[in-house]
Amino acid sequence: METFGSIESFIRSAEAGSFAEAARRLGLTSAAVGKNVAGLEARLGVRLFLRSTRRLTLTEAGRRFLDEVGGSFGVIQNAVANLASAEGQPAGTLKVSMGLMFGRLYVLPLLGEFLQQYPAIVADWHFDNRQVDLIGQGFDAAIGGGFELPPGVVARKLGPAHRILVAAPEYQRKNPVEHPDDLENAAGILIRSPQTGRVRSWPLTHRSPHQNQEQSPLRLKPRMTLSDSEAACAAAEQGLGIALVSLPFALPYLERQRLVRVLPDWYVDDGNISLYYAEHKLLPGKTRAFVDFLLERFKAQGLAQRFSAV
Repeated sequence: METFGSIESFIRSAEAGSFAEAARRLGLTSAAVGKNVAGLEARLGVRLFLRSTRRLTLTEAGRRFLDEVGGSFGVIQNAVANLASAEGQPAGTLKVSMGLMFGRLYVLPLLGEFLQQYPAIVADWHFDNRQVDLIGQGFDAAIGGGFELPPGVVARKLGPAHRILVAAPEYQRKNPVEHPDDLENAAGILIRSPQTGRVRSWPLTHRSPHQNQEQSPLRLKPRMTLSDSEAACAAAEQGLGIALVSLPFALPYLERQRLVRVLPDWYVDDGNISLYYAEHKLLPGKTRAFVDFLLERFKAQGLAQRFSAV
């Protein structure tokens, strides 16, 4: 009977492509992971990896073994974790990835209440605007928008990912914009994608009271380019131009009347802000607790409605 440790070392090494990265995820040394895998190979009588100085590559036998044990191991591991939870309550380290400003504005304020409700859970929250490999990097959950949905990952909608045009009240008064065509002569505060380094071309959407949609190209004359929506809001607050920003980031400025919407009947539809987690027949108790808690709190605060531009 193989030990959990040997099989997990094999699975994580296959996911990461190296003993060193698998060791980092498991909290072991690279030598210990390599020894576990070598012992497993010796007991099975087959070579699971082709080793090189740069990367591990699964052999045909290794791929077959991974296919057979990968999913089952996760189910067993979750069952053991749930059974071992403190006094039947969700327990363990909860590793979650979320965008920097979105996490600080809307998720971090819930941390105290969550930990008070689940004192045996240890929060390991990563604030990063880049998409993570949820399964490969060992995250229990991730929050964001525009994620590619790989096999084995599910998404629960938290709210729409709408972008709106904003400006300082004084700038809007001096430089009125009444139609999307007027944006060609406005000073534009543009957002550069942190993933690609490019400024994305967005179509503006107009939704009438009858729910009919009309679209128009967004032709905003560049005055400056920034890589952060919060920075764009701060620049717009100084009266430097019109910014296209994510509505959740603009909300604090709009509520304090430091910014106003430009063309309030127009917006950019960028899909949804979602909560992502690995699909398991038996979801770990800590992950289930977080998913249920976050969905309930977002609903109670009406954030889906507040994030909507229409």
